[in-house]
Amino acid sequence: MKLKFLAIALFPLTLAACQTADLQKAGDLAVSVLQQQNASKTLSSYQWSTNTGSEKPLVLNFLNNGTLGISTSCNNLSTSWKAENNTIVTGNMAATMMACPQDRMQQEGIASQIFDGGKTAFLFNLNDINAPTLTLTAKNGKQYVFTGKMTPETKYQTQAETIFLEISPETKQCTGVARQTCLQVREIKYAENGIKTQVDKDWTLFYDQIEGFQHSPNERQIIRIKRYELKNPAADQSKYAYIYDMAVEREAVKGTL
Repeated sequence: MKLKFLAIALFPLTLAACQTADLQKAGDLAVSVLQQQNASKTLSSYQWSTNTGSEKPLVLNFLNNGTLGISTSCNNLSTSWKAENNTIVTGNMAATMMACPQDRMQQEGIASQIFDGGKTAFLFNLNDINAPTLTLTAKNGKQYVFTGKMTPETKYQTQAETIFLEISPETKQCTGVARQTCLQVREIKYAENGIKTQVDKDWTLFYDQIEGFQHSPNERQIIRIKRYELKNPAADQSKYAYIYDMAVEREAVKGTL
């Protein structure tokens, strides 16, 4: 009988110990999920690039839709991705099929090495949130260090509006906050089938900067731009930030080329 009473007496302690263990497991799981979510968010908040000796850097874009886009000096690669237990899990790789000189195709081999086997260990250094580093360890043990540049969506905390501008080869002097040189632009709108539905008749002066765009006095261009509305612009600042996306049309100006 004493043993029976002893067992009954110890039962609440055993139950408490089990509950504590269960709570610990739940806590560990919650921490693991949180770390995974933070890693995924950090990966997708930056564009990651590394210099491999080619004319262009090797660039990784971890998109929120689960697609990993890889830009090289030649072809573009893509695969699925997710962050799991300090590794990046990827699927089968797809690639464009352009033929390039061997030195420009070298980056494709590097990208394949990094993500060979579908599981790549990673490590962050977030001491500088404006330029963090991402170290990826390939299956063969070689490490590659990428530097992050904040995506516009992360930087401006909003989604972009897409607009199209025709850029004149001729710029003009203008006065904003100070004397400057302005682009001359006309806004263009397209239907879903790609047909132009509106072209502004007159050129207007564009006082802002288009990040990533290089004007040419020898070309008329139509470019696609991502426009982000700033949440708290300064009094002398535009309410928008403009990011160059791609050239839709390019035409040499007669008599110059």
